[in-house]
Amino acid sequence: MSYVDEVYERVVAQNPAQPEFHQAVKEVLESLRVVIEANEEKYKKEALLERITTPERAILFRVPWVDDKGQVQVNNGYRVQFNSAIGPYKGGLRFHSSVNLGIIKFLGFEQIFKNSLTGLPIGGGKGGSDFDPKGKSDREVMAFCQSFMTELYRHIGADTDVPAGDIGVGGREIGFLFGQYKRIRDSYEGVLTGKGLTYGGSLARTEATGYGLLYLTQELLKCNGKELAGKTVVVSGSGNVAIYAIQKAQQLGAKVVTCCDSTGWVYDPEGIDVAVLKDVKEVKRARLTEYVKARPNAEYHEGKGVWSVKCDVALPCATQNELDLEDAKTLVSNGCFCVCEGANMPTTLEATEYFQKNGVLFCPGKASNAGGVATSALEMSQNSERLHWTFEEVDAKLQGIMVNIFHNLDDAAKKYGMEGNYVAGANIAGFLKVAEAMEAQGIV
Repeated sequence: MSYVDEVYERVVAQNPAQPEFHQAVKEVLESLRVVIEANEEKYKKEALLERITTPERAILFRVPWVDDKGQVQVNNGYRVQFNSAIGPYKGGLRFHSSVNLGIIKFLGFEQIFKNSLTGLPIGGGKGGSDFDPKGKSDREVMAFCQSFMTELYRHIGADTDVPAGDIGVGGREIGFLFGQYKRIRDSYEGVLTGKGLTYGGSLARTEATGYGLLYLTQELLKCNGKELAGKTVVVSGSGNVAIYAIQKAQQLGAKVVTCCDSTGWVYDPEGIDVAVLKDVKEVKRARLTEYVKARPNAEYHEGKGVWSVKCDVALPCATQNELDLEDAKTLVSNGCFCVCEGANMPTTLEATEYFQKNGVLFCPGKASNAGGVATSALEMSQNSERLHWTFEEVDAKLQGIMVNIFHNLDDAAKKYGMEGNYVAGANIAGFLKVAEAMEAQGIV
């Protein structure tokens, strides 16, 4: 049995009932096989793969808080500090009912390679809770966030671990978390990113993941003799990533005709109206049924269906494993020639393989959605220097980072004889930097 297969079997055996984590590890190890087998004796002796697939630290804690009725509620809190070989742990906090240890480990593992690809000195980590902010009052969200930080504060710091937002954690939640950290530690430091502009946040951070997705998609298309302008795009999701992906795609001349939330989806043949979508999701915090009230030519459908719409480019921006094999077949049969992931692992392994076998240009989230964490690292830099850059400065840096990411993974794929396989290219480029750093630092 090869070293790669041994390590994957070990991961499955030692981490039962964590299918998302198993999936993430399998996808990475399979695409690294050519690199690992060329260095198998050395990597095996150093147990490099065992170390990179095992978190340096996993913290689990209870989060008690009081709801508006005076009832005490208890949620689970998590922070997985996966790998600090190239910098302090960096990765978001997710507040959603689906969160469990396996989900956080999969996200933290992906974050190692995503952060490496940015070229910035940040390691991989992730955290969150099975608390769902939806339907909660501002006071309840504050009570939860303060309780969550009352435990988390002892494990994080500007040079140790710098969390950010993710699903369910936006500007409101980051504000409450930061306030509690500052109160407990009596220290004003850049310990969280995604902060408000009045207290250390960065311009362009809100837009960064969605904008970055389009900067990379545009570069990928350009390098393959295609362009984004004039193309029809389908987007899933209606949160932060989706909204700003839609906005930037339309600024670049494409027409985005779909978005969705957990209950249904919208088809707008005239192109999604970003102002209306922002009002529905960011101001009213309402369902997409409200969108069609303001856009009478748009259609609302219950359930899942975004991938059934004919398009040139698909951008999954919602959540993990939202695009399966049947969806992939539908997209290909409808003429879709490019899929770039805006969410973390939104495409199943079977769907990814189908896209690759059918000539679809496919870029994994660890590369194409790295704009958010890259701009978080730029926020860390501004905090350290006590500076505040303009929107244009941050946006230009973001665009440069995303273009470099594409060329790094493109070059890695070509170097190892897998031209056009951007999944392998992203994993190889991300892995080699981390592996070299781990080897240099000894057995730790």
